[in-house]
Amino acid sequence: MAGRSRSGDRDDNVTVSFGAKFARSDQFKTVFREGMALVEAAATYLDGDGRKEARKLRPPHSLAYATESMRLTTRLMQLASWLLIRRAVSEGELTLEQAVEEQRKIKLPVTGSEQPSRELGALPARLRELIEESAKLEERVIRLDQMLGHRQLPPAGEADNPLKQLSRLRAAFGKEAE
Repeated sequence: MAGRSRSGDRDDNVTVSFGAKFARSDQFKTVFREGMALVEAAATYLDGDGRKEARKLRPPHSLAYATESMRLTTRLMQLASWLLIRRAVSEGELTLEQAVEEQRKIKLPVTGSEQPSRELGALPARLRELIEESAKLEERVIRLDQMLGHRQLPPAGEADNPLKQLSRLRAAFGKEAE
Protein backbone atom coordinates (compact mmCIF):
# COMPACT_ATOMS: atom_id res chain seq x y z
CA MET A 1 0.00 0.00 0.00
CA ALA A 2 1.47 3.33 -0.98
CA GLY A 3 1.75 6.15 1.53
CA ARG A 4 2.44 9.85 1.43
CA SER A 5 5.75 11.52 2.06
CA ARG A 6 6.11 14.39 4.51
CA SER A 7 5.61 16.86 1.67
CA GLY A 8 2.26 15.24 0.85
CA ASP A 9 3.48 13.71 -2.40
CA ARG A 10 2.73 10.07 -3.06
CA ASP A 11 5.58 7.84 -1.83
CA ASP A 12 5.36 4.35 -3.32
CA ASN A 13 8.14 3.07 -1.06
CA VAL A 14 6.16 3.45 2.18
CA THR A 15 4.00 0.60 3.35
CA VAL A 16 1.54 0.69 6.17
CA SER A 17 0.96 -2.48 8.14
CA PHE A 18 -2.71 -2.70 8.98
CA GLY A 19 -1.99 -5.61 11.34
CA ALA A 20 0.58 -3.68 13.36
CA LYS A 21 -1.60 -0.58 13.50
CA PHE A 22 -4.66 -2.62 14.46
CA ALA A 23 -2.85 -4.44 17.28
CA ARG A 24 -2.14 -1.06 18.89
CA SER A 25 -5.71 0.18 18.44
CA ASP A 26 -8.35 0.64 21.11
CA GLN A 27 -10.56 -1.83 19.23
CA PHE A 28 -7.93 -4.57 19.58
CA LYS A 29 -7.32 -3.73 23.23
CA THR A 30 -11.06 -4.09 23.87
CA VAL A 31 -11.22 -7.46 22.11
CA PHE A 32 -8.10 -8.56 23.99
CA ARG A 33 -9.52 -7.60 27.40
CA GLU A 34 -12.88 -9.22 26.65
CA GLY A 35 -11.17 -12.39 25.40
CA MET A 36 -8.91 -12.75 28.42
CA ALA A 37 -11.80 -12.00 30.79
CA LEU A 38 -13.82 -14.73 29.10
CA VAL A 39 -10.95 -17.20 29.46
CA GLU A 40 -10.75 -16.38 33.16
CA ALA A 41 -14.53 -16.60 33.65
CA ALA A 42 -14.67 -19.99 31.92
CA ALA A 43 -11.77 -21.36 33.97
CA THR A 44 -13.35 -20.14 37.19
CA TYR A 45 -16.70 -21.66 36.28
CA LEU A 46 -15.34 -25.00 35.07
CA ASP A 47 -13.13 -25.40 38.15
CA GLY A 48 -15.86 -24.35 40.57
CA ASP A 49 -19.61 -24.25 40.06
CA GLY A 50 -19.33 -26.08 36.75
CA ARG A 51 -17.76 -29.08 38.42
CA LYS A 52 -20.55 -29.20 40.98
CA GLU A 53 -23.22 -28.87 38.30
CA ALA A 54 -21.58 -31.55 36.14
CA ARG A 55 -21.72 -34.08 38.99
CA LYS A 56 -25.50 -33.72 39.11
CA LEU A 57 -25.94 -34.61 35.42
CA ARG A 58 -26.77 -38.10 34.18
CA PRO A 59 -26.10 -39.62 30.76
CA PRO A 60 -26.48 -38.41 28.05
CA HIS A 61 -26.32 -34.93 29.62
CA SER A 62 -23.07 -35.70 31.45
CA LEU A 63 -21.45 -36.69 28.14
CA ALA A 64 -22.77 -33.51 26.50
CA TYR A 65 -21.34 -31.46 29.39
CA ALA A 66 -17.93 -33.09 28.97
CA THR A 67 -17.99 -32.60 25.21
CA GLU A 68 -19.12 -28.98 25.32
CA SER A 69 -16.76 -27.99 28.13
CA MET A 70 -13.83 -29.49 26.17
CA ARG A 71 -14.94 -27.62 23.04
CA LEU A 72 -15.22 -24.43 25.07
CA THR A 73 -11.77 -24.87 26.57
CA THR A 74 -10.19 -25.66 23.20
CA ARG A 75 -11.90 -22.71 21.52
CA LEU A 76 -10.77 -20.32 24.24
CA MET A 77 -7.19 -21.64 24.15
CA GLN A 78 -7.05 -21.00 20.40
CA LEU A 79 -8.55 -17.52 20.75
CA ALA A 80 -6.26 -16.57 23.63
CA SER A 81 -3.26 -17.74 21.61
CA TRP A 82 -4.32 -15.61 18.65
CA LEU A 83 -4.83 -12.56 20.86
CA LEU A 84 -1.53 -13.03 22.68
CA ILE A 85 0.40 -13.37 19.41
CA ARG A 86 -1.16 -10.18 18.03
CA ARG A 87 -0.34 -8.33 21.25
CA ALA A 88 3.24 -9.66 21.24
CA VAL A 89 3.75 -8.25 17.77
CA SER A 90 2.42 -4.84 18.77
CA GLU A 91 4.71 -4.76 21.82
CA GLY A 92 7.76 -5.79 19.81
CA GLU A 93 8.12 -9.17 21.51
CA LEU A 94 7.64 -11.02 18.20
CA THR A 95 8.48 -10.06 14.65
CA LEU A 96 5.77 -10.31 12.05
CA GLU A 97 7.54 -13.36 10.60
CA GLN A 98 7.62 -15.07 14.02
CA ALA A 99 3.95 -14.24 14.53
CA VAL A 100 2.99 -15.76 11.17
CA GLU A 101 4.85 -18.94 12.09
CA GLU A 102 3.19 -19.09 15.52
CA GLN A 103 -0.23 -18.44 14.01
CA ARG A 104 0.22 -21.44 11.73
CA LYS A 105 -0.18 -23.54 14.90
CA ILE A 106 -3.57 -22.01 15.67
CA LYS A 107 -6.57 -23.53 13.94
CA LEU A 108 -9.43 -21.08 13.76
CA PRO A 109 -12.48 -22.84 12.35
CA VAL A 110 -14.67 -21.69 9.54
CA THR A 111 -17.44 -19.64 11.13
CA GLY A 112 -20.39 -21.81 12.13
CA SER A 113 -18.65 -25.09 11.27
CA GLU A 114 -18.96 -26.59 14.75
CA GLN A 115 -22.32 -28.11 15.61
CA PRO A 116 -23.30 -28.01 19.29
CA SER A 117 -24.50 -31.10 21.07
CA ARG A 118 -28.18 -31.98 20.71
CA GLU A 119 -28.27 -32.00 24.51
CA LEU A 120 -27.10 -28.37 24.77
CA GLY A 121 -30.46 -27.19 26.12
CA ALA A 122 -30.15 -29.57 29.09
CA LEU A 123 -26.77 -28.19 30.15
CA PRO A 124 -26.34 -25.66 32.96
CA ALA A 125 -27.26 -22.11 31.98
CA ARG A 126 -23.82 -20.68 32.81
CA LEU A 127 -22.07 -23.18 30.56
CA ARG A 128 -24.45 -22.32 27.72
CA GLU A 129 -23.74 -18.60 28.28
CA LEU A 130 -19.99 -19.18 28.15
CA ILE A 131 -20.35 -21.24 24.98
CA GLU A 132 -22.40 -18.48 23.35
CA GLU A 133 -19.96 -15.75 24.42
CA SER A 134 -16.98 -17.76 23.17
CA ALA A 135 -18.69 -18.40 19.81
CA LYS A 136 -19.28 -14.65 19.39
CA LEU A 137 -15.66 -13.89 20.28
CA GLU A 138 -14.53 -16.57 17.85
CA GLU A 139 -16.56 -14.97 15.05
CA ARG A 140 -14.96 -11.59 15.81
CA VAL A 141 -11.46 -13.04 15.83
CA ILE A 142 -12.07 -14.94 12.58
CA ARG A 143 -13.25 -11.71 10.92
CA LEU A 144 -10.23 -9.83 12.28
CA ASP A 145 -7.90 -12.58 11.12
CA GLN A 146 -9.41 -12.40 7.64
CA MET A 147 -9.10 -8.60 7.62
CA LEU A 148 -5.45 -8.93 8.56
CA GLY A 149 -4.99 -11.29 5.62
CA HIS A 150 -3.98 -14.38 7.55
CA ARG A 151 -4.77 -17.71 6.02
CA GLN A 152 -5.47 -20.62 8.32
CA LEU A 153 -2.86 -23.18 7.37
CA PRO A 154 -2.04 -26.32 9.31
CA PRO A 155 1.49 -26.50 10.73
CA ALA A 156 4.03 -27.24 8.01
CA GLY A 157 3.79 -30.85 6.86
CA GLU A 158 0.69 -31.72 8.88
CA ALA A 159 -2.75 -32.42 7.56
CA ASP A 160 -5.84 -31.88 9.67
CA ASN A 161 -5.37 -35.30 11.24
CA PRO A 162 -7.00 -36.13 14.60
CA LEU A 163 -4.16 -38.55 15.44
CA LYS A 164 -1.62 -35.76 15.00
CA GLN A 165 -3.75 -33.55 17.25
CA LEU A 166 -3.92 -36.31 19.87
CA SER A 167 -0.15 -36.71 19.78
CA ARG A 168 0.27 -32.95 20.28
CA LEU A 169 -2.09 -33.09 23.29
CA ARG A 170 -0.11 -36.00 24.74
CA ALA A 171 3.11 -34.11 24.25
CA ALA A 172 1.65 -31.02 25.91
CA PHE A 173 -0.09 -32.74 28.82
CA GLY A 174 1.74 -36.04 29.19
CA LYS A 175 -0.09 -39.32 29.64
CA GLU A 176 -3.10 -37.58 31.23
CA ALA A 177 -4.43 -36.91 27.71
CA GLU A 178 -4.83 -40.64 27.03
